[in-house]
This record gives sequence, structure tokens and C-alpha cells, in this order.
Amino acid sequence: MAKRRITQETFDAAVRENMEEFEMDPEEALMEAVGQFESQGVDLSCIVKAVPTVSSEDKQEEKTHKVLQALDSLRTGEDTASVTADLKHFTEQCSLGFAQRYLAAQKDAYPVILSYCKKSVEDQEAILTALSALAALTDGQPDLLDAEGQRLLLDVLKKYQADSSVTLVAIRTVRHCCLKHEQNRQDLVKGNILPLLTDAATRHGGRAVLVKEACAALRVMTFDDDVRVTFGHAHEHAKMIVLEHKGLKVLIEAAKAHLGDTSVLSELCNTLSRLAVRNEFCQDICDLGGLKLMMTLLADSYESQELVRQVLSAIRAVAGNDDVKDAVVNAGGVQFIVIAMNRHMSNSAVCEQGCACLSVLALRKPDNCKVIMENGGALAAVQAMKTHTDSVNVQKWACMLIRNLVSRTQNYSQPILEMGAEALIAKALQTHQDCADVGKAALRDLGCQVEFRELWTGKHGSLTN
Repeated sequence: MAKRRITQETFDAAVRENMEEFEMDPEEALMEAVGQFESQGVDLSCIVKAVPTVSSEDKQEEKTHKVLQALDSLRTGEDTASVTADLKHFTEQCSLGFAQRYLAAQKDAYPVILSYCKKSVEDQEAILTALSALAALTDGQPDLLDAEGQRLLLDVLKKYQADSSVTLVAIRTVRHCCLKHEQNRQDLVKGNILPLLTDAATRHGGRAVLVKEACAALRVMTFDDDVRVTFGHAHEHAKMIVLEHKGLKVLIEAAKAHLGDTSVLSELCNTLSRLAVRNEFCQDICDLGGLKLMMTLLADSYESQELVRQVLSAIRAVAGNDDVKDAVVNAGGVQFIVIAMNRHMSNSAVCEQGCACLSVLALRKPDNCKVIMENGGALAAVQAMKTHTDSVNVQKWACMLIRNLVSRTQNYSQPILEMGAEALIAKALQTHQDCADVGKAALRDLGCQVEFRELWTGKHGSLTN
């Protein structure tokens, strides 16, 4: 059931009542109001949980929240120095949390901030300050962006291509406005945002934070996360990034320039996996040196769980191509994957991606299955099932791996059963409904007794009484 919502004014009135009627101090009054509304099932995620204050020494001035004080100052701002200070203050307040941003948006902050951005386009320092405010405001609120704002972002990215600071903030705003918003994505792609993003990653390839932001923005363009839209253009956007803007080469070259930065490499691998949407793209990643890079990262970066997870995810994506499957195995990928799983066995995300990788490598490939068995892949999957009984994804991918290992090579069934696989799969079936199909298929191919539910007998019958 959906939670109830209240306005900021209602919440502030309750705090004020606690202070005036019950003589509570501000912090006590605030905590009492929070507890009161939460006990009634009210959603306070969009409420600024702070006591309104006055913005000056004048006690007669109406009390309000700091983010609104900054917004009011911007509405009446005159000289450049005060506007710059107010924009920075507004940005700081919006960065405190979604509630502050939401409250500001409810009070029509977007047109105010956008107007300052438009006025500042010719001044590098001014546009950087104004854009930072826009980036902060739109975080989690992509619906705010309108056609005028889209044009501004495209114009700024074109005008300041050589300026890494302005480019960084503009791309961050693009990312905020495209996350969970299909229309913004499509409009900006039509406005040629993609070459601006790939150019930024190439032109400023030495600046790690900008490369990460550009990668993240490119990746968001391939999302299908807007529940309001039945069919998005995620696949089309991915193809455009690869075919029209050489996205694979751009990302792999950027990765080679940041081999010592795990956070950048994680972003790059994550984005590569989103672009491996066609068989030939998987092969292209391999041919451009992407697979060799992933193997190097797995070999050299075992301690970084996040990087290992993203590399495994990327390997899983590119191994959808049967030729790349063999290339991964021939490059020692199975050994690296199993070592990574054993090293980070306590991390469910790594185990999930490791099982998924091995499952993809084993699919329709008996020779690969042999390598996986010889290098302890099945044992690592069984151990992952034991360690992460509550993770449905670990259980599903481990079951899928076991099934792929034995479906074409029955002599692996007994060794896997001796590892305790049957009991673990049975437990997964009892615990996770989503494991039903793949779990029963694994048990069947292992030669275990399993009951399949007969959904339709195929018998003829009358449709009428």
C-alpha cells in the first residue's frame, strides 16, 4: 500500500506547534514531529527535516528553510558577487539531500536557475557556478528539464568543449536529466549529444573524473528505466554510440590511460558491458584489445571487489559471442574468474557475476566445460550457493552453470553431486520461487528425481458445457 504524503508546510506547522504549544526545544520538537508522522505511515522522504530559521538578524522576517532563503536571494539578486555567493549556497543546500532539492523545485527554482545559466553562457566562471546549481537541482528530478534547458546544455557543451570544468558539470547535468527519463534521452540524442560525450572522453582523457562522468552519461543513454514508457530506444542508442561515434574504441583507449585508477576502470567496464548488444560488437571489443585489458585487470586487481565485479560483468556481456567465449577460455579467463570468486567469496555480487560468467562460457561448449571443471569452477559455484543462500541471483546463476556443465557432458554429474549440489539446489527451490525453472532443469540434467508441474495435458475437451 502506498504511503501517505504531506506538504512541507504541514510538517513545519507540526514542528512549530511542538515548540509553541508544548514548549519543546527545536531539536526535540523536530524529532517529535518526525516520530509522529512516521507512526502514522507518512512518507517523509521528500520532507526537509530541519527547523526553519530566519535569514538575517531581523526577527520579524518569516522563518523558512535555508535552501528557500538562498532561492529568495537569487530572485532579488542584483550584483554579480552576491548572485555568485547565493548560487553556491543554493548548490550546497541542494547537495544535502533529495528533500532540499524537491522543496526547491516545488517553489519554482528551475526557471530561476535556468535564467541565470542563460545569462551566464558567455562567462566561464559564471556559467560554471550556475550550471553547478542546475546539476544539483536536477539530481533525482529529471522531469524539471524542458526544451529550453536541453538547448542550453547542448549549446554549453559545444561552446566549452575545450574547458574540462564546464564540460564536467554540463555532462553531470545531462546524466541527472536522462536517468529514468526516456524523453530527455531521445531529445538530447536527436540534438547530437552522443558525439559531444565521446569527444569529451577523448579530448579530456587524462582527467579521471571527467572520463568517469562521460562514461556514466553514455551508459545512461542505453538504459530502459523509465516506467512511463512502454518501449524505449536503449538498443538504438547503444548501436549509435558504437557504429556512429566509435564508442568502443573511445572507452578502451580511455581505460588504457587509467590503468591505476580502479574507479575509472569500473565505470569503463560497466559502460562496455552496456554496449555489447550485438554479436559483432562483442567481437569488436575483443579485437580492439578490450578482452586482453579485462584479463589484465582480473590478474592485477584482485583486491578491488567493485572492479572485479564490473570486469566479470563485462566478460559476461562480451562472451555472448561464441568465438569470444573461446578467446576468454584460451586467455586463461576461467582460472582468473575462479580465483576472483574464491578471493571474494563473501561478496554476493562478485559470486553472482562469477557464476554468470562461467555459465555463459559453458553454454553449448563442452571443451569449455572441461576447463571449468578442471579449474574448480563447479566447486566455486557450489561454495557460493552455500555462502549466499539468501541471494536469489547467486542461486539462479549457480544452478544455470551446473545445468550447462552437465547438459552435454553427463560424466560431470557424479563429481558435482558429490560436492553436495543436489541438496543445495533443492534448498534454493524451497527458498526462492524464481529458481524454480532453472533449479529443476539442473536437477533433471544431473539425473536427480524431480517433479515437473504439468500445465496442460493436451487432451481434447469441449469449450462449452
